[in-house]
Amino acid sequence: MHFQATTLHMNLRYGIVGVGGIGGYFGGRLAERGYDVHFLFHSDYEYVKQNGLRVDSIDGDFSLPRVNAYHRAQDMPVCDVILVCLKTTQNYLLKDILPHITNSQSLVILVQNGLGIEAQLGKTFPDMNIAGGLAFIGTGKIGQGHISHTDFGRIKVGMFQGKGEDKLQQMQEDFSENKVKIEISENLQKARWEKLVWNIPYNGLCVVMNTTCDLLQKQLDMRQLSHDMMLEVVAAAEACGTPMSANIVDKMLALTDGMTPYSPSMKLDFDHKRQMEIEAIYTLPIAEAAAHGYNMSKVKMLEQQIKFIQSQY
Repeated sequence: MHFQATTLHMNLRYGIVGVGGIGGYFGGRLAERGYDVHFLFHSDYEYVKQNGLRVDSIDGDFSLPRVNAYHRAQDMPVCDVILVCLKTTQNYLLKDILPHITNSQSLVILVQNGLGIEAQLGKTFPDMNIAGGLAFIGTGKIGQGHISHTDFGRIKVGMFQGKGEDKLQQMQEDFSENKVKIEISENLQKARWEKLVWNIPYNGLCVVMNTTCDLLQKQLDMRQLSHDMMLEVVAAAEACGTPMSANIVDKMLALTDGMTPYSPSMKLDFDHKRQMEIEAIYTLPIAEAAAHGYNMSKVKMLEQQIKFIQSQY
């Protein structure tokens, strides 16, 4: 069924840059509801132009026979809100993409993993309105124009520079109509460190051990190592001036216990011999902690192991 957005919600035009599991799902949810959504595709462009987008979801499957699909940013309209859902390894492309689809009022939201990525974009575009986004979802692209959503499904967003709070609030309303919860954070840096408490152990260990999160959880030694790395991330965040919840480690372990068997994004990149997001998830947090006098020794060892694996293909 195709829904039509109300007049109140028709004022934002959305751009989706990177239509993998994250961009395909969240952009698809907006398009399903009838919002003005424009997708920048890479490999799936021709297929989606002809066949549309399909999403298999625990919250209800849907198909979009026609979407606003583009292969070049210069063919897209200027958008009010741009969700950048590329892997951080592709952020070098943004300097050529964003000028075509933004104006001085546009808000760019980096829905990506890692630390320090907004600051990097801000160096390139010092006058751009920039926010960060953390996706808490189990989703992936399983075929051309075909997205699978298996767990969770929310985004936490926060401003980094410029203006855009009103657009974040409007986006929160737009998404809430179609089964997606948007949480607006007053402290983006804290939100990123909190996500790293999960991302750092599970992404890297799943690659190094060539396994999935559920199997790591079941093996006592690996569960303990995940626990210890989480504590190291918490200590690093606090050394950098970001206080963390006392029970966040226990919450992350319990959360993972309840997940369906899952390969995190870095493991999927490893499986497909793609570049892994080592810099954003490991190198930059390690460097930030070191600059504040804290040595993430276990995490640094994991980073070195992943770098070696990356160098072999």
